[in-house]
Amino acid sequence: MVVVVLVAIGAGVVTLALRDPAQMRLEREAARLAALLESARAQSRASGIAVRWVLLPPGSDGDFRFVGIADPAALPRRWLDPQVRAELPGARAVSLGPEPLIGAQRIVLHLGGQQLELRTDGLGPFEAAGAEAAR
Repeated sequence: MVVVVLVAIGAGVVTLALRDPAQMRLEREAARLAALLESARAQSRASGIAVRWVLLPPGSDGDFRFVGIADPAALPRRWLDPQVRAELPGARAVSLGPEPLIGAQRIVLHLGGQQLELRTDGLGPFEAAGAEAAR
């Protein structure tokens, strides 16, 4: 009886420790997008040219693009996982500069039933927040 209880407790702990693969893929996409946004933001500040990140409609040549960047082909235009979707609540694009203060902005990423938000207060870098913060 004691052995059965120990096995049940061990199985429960292992089950709780396993992470959802969709959540891990979404976190990887968020980290990649945050790095791309910060790179474009730095290029905008260095060049003095306004740069925007826009979502492309389904069926386009890509999922998103950077507008106003010197070499747009240098930055990716597709998600790593083709099932990722994004939305810009209350906005049509994300403004990345060239001003040092760009205003508070957010991007909500979706993959299956998972949701993750990238946001900035306008001064700091884009950072990921969980689904509970996106609501």
